[in-house]
Amino acid sequence: MNKKELLELIRTGEGYTLEFKERINNLGKEICAFANASGGKIILGVRDNGEIVGFKLTNSNKSRINDITRNMDPSFQVNIEQVSDLVVIYVPEGKEKPYFVNGHCYLRQSANSQQLTRDEIRSFFQKENLVRFDRKANLDFGFENDFDNMKLKHFLIKAKINDLLPTMHILENLNLLTDGKMNNAGVLFFAHRISKFFYNAIIGCVLYEGTKRVNILDKAEFDADFISNLNNAILFALRNLRVKYIIKKLEREEKPEIPEEVLRELILNAMVHRDYFSEGRVLIEIFHDRVEISNPGGLLFDKKYFGKKSLARNPILVDLVHRLGLVEKVGSGVNRVKEILKENVNFEIEDDEWFRVVIKRKTKGLKEVPKELRDLLKEVSVEWSEKWSDKWSEKWSELTKREQQILVLIIDNPKISRAKISERLGINPSAVQKHLQKLKDKKIIKRVGPDKGGRWEVME
Repeated sequence: MNKKELLELIRTGEGYTLEFKERINNLGKEICAFANASGGKIILGVRDNGEIVGFKLTNSNKSRINDITRNMDPSFQVNIEQVSDLVVIYVPEGKEKPYFVNGHCYLRQSANSQQLTRDEIRSFFQKENLVRFDRKANLDFGFENDFDNMKLKHFLIKAKINDLLPTMHILENLNLLTDGKMNNAGVLFFAHRISKFFYNAIIGCVLYEGTKRVNILDKAEFDADFISNLNNAILFALRNLRVKYIIKKLEREEKPEIPEEVLRELILNAMVHRDYFSEGRVLIEIFHDRVEISNPGGLLFDKKYFGKKSLARNPILVDLVHRLGLVEKVGSGVNRVKEILKENVNFEIEDDEWFRVVIKRKTKGLKEVPKELRDLLKEVSVEWSEKWSDKWSEKWSELTKREQQILVLIIDNPKISRAKISERLGINPSAVQKHLQKLKDKKIIKRVGPDKGGRWEVME
């Protein structure tokens, strides 16, 4: 590796297969972690923030590094190279996993090295059969027809990585190439449509009427790239959850019943940690009394360590979302969710088959919104919130469909103008005026204040 290639690598930042060190300290931990994972490079003479301070390799330092690897259990070998004013330690993936150093076993997780017991790591490799989905080269993927360069550009901006580097170098530094081919992790993030390659990677979202899987009120399937699917699934959930309105000073704040950060954490975990070798999908199901988020693939460690330890089934995916700032620290999400939701969340683990999160919804004193009202709200692009439980009544059935649509818009925005109603419904302003007059004649609404600056009021 020459100095130019090394600087390009440093610009991508620390990650699953790259560690920066200013000097020789805790090398055994990092070498052991890389050997137990997919291998990697340790660059001496670089601070955590990427600042280069330089490092000169002496015979003493070289002997010290070799002593560390010889004393690992089992013994191990690395290659060491002085590149200009920096030193690169090349750590290959181990062939006799698990490895120990000073009686401890470490595994690389995103940009960190995590200590595990020998039994935990042996169990991990037995379950995964030493085959990682995200590292497998995808022979069906073609850069010319399937690669979305704009998605890569957006990723680099968000991850604060220099986009002036050659694309193939960036992909290689991000561990997205295997034997010169785009691997499955790269396909999930940067293919035009992942369903072309993995039908099971489609995210399913369903809204049910009531508490059983019987009547479907709304559903959607998302099959774009990994990040788009994540964002669309979150939006689906937020759109179909109740919203509380909080008045702070002169502004109104909307607060979903389940915080967006919780939904993001749980849906992201389902997508990252699922078993992609399974034909099952990630599924978000919304019922009147609960939300269920399920994904195929159980834990990779004993249930008693749930919330205390974390092993990544797809470590390259974990590294990518970590670079985007979507996770603060690997393995910390469960505890954050528990802290926010308290007793309203339950984690169900069905052996090695499924992992499910169930979030309880508050239903006391709330009426279920009828399907016809939900359909009506959807027709005029109005999001449902808790207020609709109180606004729905028998008098709706006495109104024409157009009068119902106009009433929905007025309840959603009492200051809405005739011109805006005309625009939203795609009808003539004079027709809007006639419908408004009929609603006033039926004593459904009344006008308060002048035409300009006034508001509509729904009469109880």
